[in-house]
Amino acid sequence: MIRYNLRCDKGHAFESWFQSSSAYDSQVKRKLVTCPQCGSAKVEKAIMAPQIGRKGNQKQEAAPPTQPADSTSLVMAPPEAELRAKLKELRDHIVKNADNVGESFPEEARAMHYGDKEHRPIYGEASPEEARSLIDEGIEVAPLPVLPSDRN
Repeated sequence: MIRYNLRCDKGHAFESWFQSSSAYDSQVKRKLVTCPQCGSAKVEKAIMAPQIGRKGNQKQEAAPPTQPADSTSLVMAPPEAELRAKLKELRDHIVKNADNVGESFPEEARAMHYGDKEHRPIYGEASPEEARSLIDEGIEVAPLPVLPSDRN
């Protein structure tokens, strides 16, 4: 996985994770990467500072206190809280209006794409390799948004 700092043509900055740099290029080309604030699909990578580890013999500043491994905290500014609410709304809509086909998602998606089954909204499970294979076949798939509260 790779994280990119991105910026839209309106100047909004945001970040997103991609399976690889080629996955980013493919998604941008197909206009699947959009600004969460304005919806613009004119997105480009912003300048990022590399995260380089320190040498073992260099003095390190005191690290901030860490939380226990099983604790996750986040203080969100209003735009992030609004985006989270919209993602939750999207997820809830999909779960309410689509069929959960579980682990048979890749097979069901292919069957609908190739006309063997009637098209209908579905969601389910696919490994990263299965999702890549579907995309390579021209079948449009996207990950279902997972929110921190979904993991608890």
